[in-house]
Amino acid sequence: MPKLRVQTEEFDAGGELNLFTQSQFGMGAVVSFSGIVRDVTGGLQSLEIEHYPGMTERAIESILAEAVSRWDLGDALVIHRYGSIPVGAPIMMVATAAPHRSDAFQAAEFLMDYLKSRAPFWKKEVTRQGADWVAAQDHDEDALKRW
Repeated sequence: MPKLRVQTEEFDAGGELNLFTQSQFGMGAVVSFSGIVRDVTGGLQSLEIEHYPGMTERAIESILAEAVSRWDLGDALVIHRYGSIPVGAPIMMVATAAPHRSDAFQAAEFLMDYLKSRAPFWKKEVTRQGADWVAAQDHDEDALKRW
């Protein structure tokens, strides 16, 4: 059922989506989201993402299990990177498959919101001037209230 990969390697979001979609027999909808490292403040060189192996996977597997229990999903995929990730590179991907689009969209949004706020990753922004840890954002926490 749901698939999870936590990895340092870059991935091809289009290729991953094609593989995921091709395995979804009987599903009427596939929804995907790909997150890309962006330079919001100017001068960002990379994000350094840390995590505790085992703990991170268990937390994300729990989020995936909740999505599967709340929506009629045929399958779900989460890929999340860690390590040093340069600006413009993919950082994460979510894909959901369901018989109907509403379930696929809602589950994908749920997964994205929970991954952003509850998955145990620690992010540091690296610039030429140094590095700073990224603090939790109120709007990310607010997004969880709808679930």
